[in-house]
Amino acid sequence: MKIPHSLPPLLREMQALRSMGFYSLVTQALIVGAGTGVVIGLFRWLYTHINAFIVHSLNLHNLYSLPWICGLFAALILLALISGWIVTKEPLLSGSGIPQVELTMRGHLPLPWLRLLLGKFVGTLLCLSGGLSVGREGPSIQMGAAVGCGVGSLWFGKESVLPRFLIAGSAAGMTAAFGAPCAGLLFAFEEMKTIITVPLLLFTACAAGAAFVVIHTLFGFGLVYPFAHLAPLAWQQYPLLLVWAAIVGFIGAGYNGALMGGLFFGDKQKLFSSRTRPLVPFICSGLLLYAYPQVLVGFGVSIESLEQGMLVLGSLLLLLVVKILFSILSFSSGVSGGLLMPMLSIGALAGACASALALPFGLIQAEQLGTMLALSMGALFAATVRAPLTGGMLVLEMTGAWSTAPAMLVAVYTATFVANHLHSAPIYDSIKVRLLKRTRLARHKQA
Repeated sequence: MKIPHSLPPLLREMQALRSMGFYSLVTQALIVGAGTGVVIGLFRWLYTHINAFIVHSLNLHNLYSLPWICGLFAALILLALISGWIVTKEPLLSGSGIPQVELTMRGHLPLPWLRLLLGKFVGTLLCLSGGLSVGREGPSIQMGAAVGCGVGSLWFGKESVLPRFLIAGSAAGMTAAFGAPCAGLLFAFEEMKTIITVPLLLFTACAAGAAFVVIHTLFGFGLVYPFAHLAPLAWQQYPLLLVWAAIVGFIGAGYNGALMGGLFFGDKQKLFSSRTRPLVPFICSGLLLYAYPQVLVGFGVSIESLEQGMLVLGSLLLLLVVKILFSILSFSSGVSGGLLMPMLSIGALAGACASALALPFGLIQAEQLGTMLALSMGALFAATVRAPLTGGMLVLEMTGAWSTAPAMLVAVYTATFVANHLHSAPIYDSIKVRLLKRTRLARHKQA
């Protein structure tokens, strides 16, 4: 059957998938998933070892000696300039990459897959190694989409951005970043707003499954957040959960507004060019290493350690505020890096603050600390991204907290309801609007 070219790309893809043979469909999906799993697995492996090496080296030496101070800040400035140069050469590398993939799928942006894959891999690794509060998940999704696009181009012998390869690559990228195949699948249809058909569902599921197998068997990655205790909430505690999830909804709406405010301020300021803007968060990372290292990955408080409840409320609140400000500063500088990992950390810190208040009054038990952290992470994801099913499933798969699934549904949908009624736009929708305006402005200047 001839497919009319007047149809939108995604609808043409639906018809093309129906005419494909089963074995061809599965083979393409498995190649996309396995390829993405190898790329993201290597990325995670390199970051884990580089970060461990940096932390170990800094802990071994006297950071207050003048040669070390000069060397440290010189290295951070170099990383900042390289990061700025990368996103100047390819503006599509700026930010998480998720809005760019969604716009590419709808035909608004190109996807030079090889340049994006290499640039995102190196650029994000530099930012994470420099201590910036950015995530790996958005870049992993964009790298997965680039792998999918590359497979499609090689398969058909031409430069072809087919939606199925972008969708499956994105799902495989999220799967490989978090070890969460179900969340990857949900992300492809809930956040990317893809039409669900049986062939596309099969194609995406095979890609996500292949990526999951690769990162577990080849790289040996397990749970991202292996909490020691995840006791479910009793039914009598659900009113407390409703109140807390509503508060997290407020936090998510406020975080979205502050984040977009940071991006717009960065666009308007004239002091730094796009190439030198990363200097601010990189130098700030060095200052935090001396003044407040608790906020830096590898030096301070990890999400797993929050379960032990060692910090008092005042310390947790300070850590939460500094983490929010540093995350906004890092992301709004335009570097290559995502939002979700810092967002999950912020959610966990907010949950730790709530637990510090609730524990003395017997509103929760000590063995429910991990549960509160997980529920808060899912709720903040839902309030910020406005994808409650994806957020809830993501946290369940990252923590193994399956016994908390009913409470997680209550938390994510309550937070989503509150954020929606505060008229806070989903963060990736806001970034897409900004990105389209900047793209049209650039085209207008070129014309």
